[in-house]
Amino acid sequence: MIDLETIRAQQGNVLTDATITELPNHYHGKVRDTYRLDDGRMIIVATDRQSAFDVNLAAVPFKGQVLTQTARFWFEATADICPNHVIEYPDPNVVVCKSLDMLPVEMVVRDYMTGSTNTSIWPMYDSGEREMYGITFPDGLAKNQKLPETILTPTTKAEQGEHDAPITPSEIVSTGLLSQERWDELAEKSLAVFARGRELAADRGLILVDTKFEFGLDENGNVCLADEILTPDSSRFWLADSYAEKLAAGDNPDGLDKEFLRLWVSERCDPYKDPIPEIDADTLAEFSQRYIRLYETVTGNSFSADAPDQPVIERIRGNLSDYM
Repeated sequence: MIDLETIRAQQGNVLTDATITELPNHYHGKVRDTYRLDDGRMIIVATDRQSAFDVNLAAVPFKGQVLTQTARFWFEATADICPNHVIEYPDPNVVVCKSLDMLPVEMVVRDYMTGSTNTSIWPMYDSGEREMYGITFPDGLAKNQKLPETILTPTTKAEQGEHDAPITPSEIVSTGLLSQERWDELAEKSLAVFARGRELAADRGLILVDTKFEFGLDENGNVCLADEILTPDSSRFWLADSYAEKLAAGDNPDGLDKEFLRLWVSERCDPYKDPIPEIDADTLAEFSQRYIRLYETVTGNSFSADAPDQPVIERIRGNLSDYM
């Protein structure tokens, strides 16, 4: 495990801008920069920008590398269940992939009553709602408790700066976002990939709590997984060995995911109404270490970090020279 001192040394070398002028059709997203090549391929560069509550909060050392390499593990581990958009990985922060016709729904899969955002089931349940996402929830559920069964809670896909919104499967079909056949296909694939992730995570002492998937259609109309899967940005992972003790005490479980930063922010402000305070360097270093720990726990590999005096963007530019 990389120590906090090494992570702090990287804070002057975070990747916040992945602009490469020699590459065409640049799009600057919340946490990724993408380039569409003339032959239909895409280059996706995962930066160290950290987004939560639909805003960029800070830059986290090594975050882009962790996300890309963690997603790589899961894409390879689930390719027999659903094909994905990956073509190759020319750099630790970069994936070259197919350009898909993206489907307009995010598929969120949940095993636990938890969350802190306005589309999470716990805040809505805690405020008294019992009908959510077309599902009727019983009274008496507690925060962080395992749900009676795995559920799907899809959301719309908002434009950058806007908020995703809850939607029910029947609304998805009735409004024409997806056909019933396509919804059924995405639901089946989402639950199957989640089950594979849950099984492999459990083997490594982790609880896969929930996640979101994005799908698109390839040139032949086949459904493919896209973006990222089962990363600490798109999923919650708890440590299994301390879960029962934390639940009994009414404490939040020990997690290796973005929820650490969401909770840090939520304890200091209402992130949907108030200015979000600056996140100090020590908190960002601890956050980074959790992401790295997740990568190492999931993959069984040691995280490889470049020296802090090598600019990340220059390494990426060198590794992408064949595409320029």
